[in-house]
Amino acid sequence: MKPSLLLFLGLVLFSMPVVRPLRADQPTLSQAVEQAHSELWHRFVDSHGIIRDFVGELPTPEDCTLGRPNAIGWWSPIEDGPMFTGLYLPASCERARRSGDALEKENARRLMRGLIKCASVSDVPGFIARGIGTDGRCHYPLGSDDQTHPWFLGLHAYFTSGLASVEEQKQIAAKVKEVAEVLETTGWKCPCDGAFKGDFRGGFQGHLFRDAVRYFYMLRATHEITKHPVWLDRYQRALAEKPGSSTLTRAEICAEGYPHDREAIKSIDEYSLWIYVGSQASLAGLIAMESDESLGAKYRAGLAINARNALVSIEAHAQFDNQDTQVFGHADWRKGYPNWFPQRTQTEALKLSEMGDKAFLGKRKSYESRYMRNPLAAAAIIALAGDPADRAAVERAIRHYDYPKINLSQFFFAECAYYALPAKQ
Repeated sequence: MKPSLLLFLGLVLFSMPVVRPLRADQPTLSQAVEQAHSELWHRFVDSHGIIRDFVGELPTPEDCTLGRPNAIGWWSPIEDGPMFTGLYLPASCERARRSGDALEKENARRLMRGLIKCASVSDVPGFIARGIGTDGRCHYPLGSDDQTHPWFLGLHAYFTSGLASVEEQKQIAAKVKEVAEVLETTGWKCPCDGAFKGDFRGGFQGHLFRDAVRYFYMLRATHEITKHPVWLDRYQRALAEKPGSSTLTRAEICAEGYPHDREAIKSIDEYSLWIYVGSQASLAGLIAMESDESLGAKYRAGLAINARNALVSIEAHAQFDNQDTQVFGHADWRKGYPNWFPQRTQTEALKLSEMGDKAFLGKRKSYESRYMRNPLAAAAIIALAGDPADRAAVERAIRHYDYPKINLSQFFFAECAYYALPAKQ
């Protein structure tokens, strides 16, 4: 064999991903789902019904006011409360529907109340708090589009699930109307709170796929919840609009799926699918609400493209070693982010968020993000597309993980995927 060929084969073998063997105690699908469910509710759902990022010391009112570890709230246990709760609530509603169990119905109700609370702790209308600190009210001043859109997604799912009482539907409708009306006045930019009042963080009228599909969904969901025709009118006008300098309409952008965003958001397929689960759920929701067949075809095209791309990413689950012992220093975020300075701007807050002690923090969080969070987010994206041919890949990913050993709560995507699959008869 020629040396050049040997070198080539060596490089190929070296670059091949390490595939971990199946767990010796490989659970059945239902066992894996029940284990994930139990761990989530035991460790990560707080007393308000809001999902935390990880188990760790909660920020105090002083932390939230001063911005520790940073004013964005990144790397704290309450970083992504409405995002995670809103993405998970549709699965919780479906679990309650399938089981008919009173506890599961109450669990879904508890999550709904958590989302309402996130929109009720600020004096800034339309602000969605990331989570709640020690006093049951304190929160970081910077929300985001990533927190706001899933807030709509979760409340819409509960509102339409058959679980909501008449009074709960009225409460949801009033709060959704309040938030949506504020967003309409800001050009669908997300308002900030506290020392950052008057600022905005993120929005929905940009040129990306995730901008278009989330904007459409929130308009349609607001119409379905409030029954006011103005939201449907705004949705229909938005369909033909070309955001920014785009040559495509928003509806055409939806048909391209998340590959449309790859240039703007690097490494989507390896690290960032978790921020696209809500977009895929929105496409599925829009299809269910849309009577225009040509428009529905665009949404179905995007749905299928996303699932086809995610089928590659889901296989990274096999590289996760359930016996891995890398350090998860993020649980002690005060020691992991010891530096602090006053932050007058979002740029300063971002700078502070990058000043962690890498040696103390360790690599376990990035390991879980790459080989657990992303593959399970891929599983949810695939399941939401509804192609029976892809069910086996989704089930393999769900069964792979030993959930009690996971530090990040984002394994809830396993339940999102499972309850997006049709129930087996």
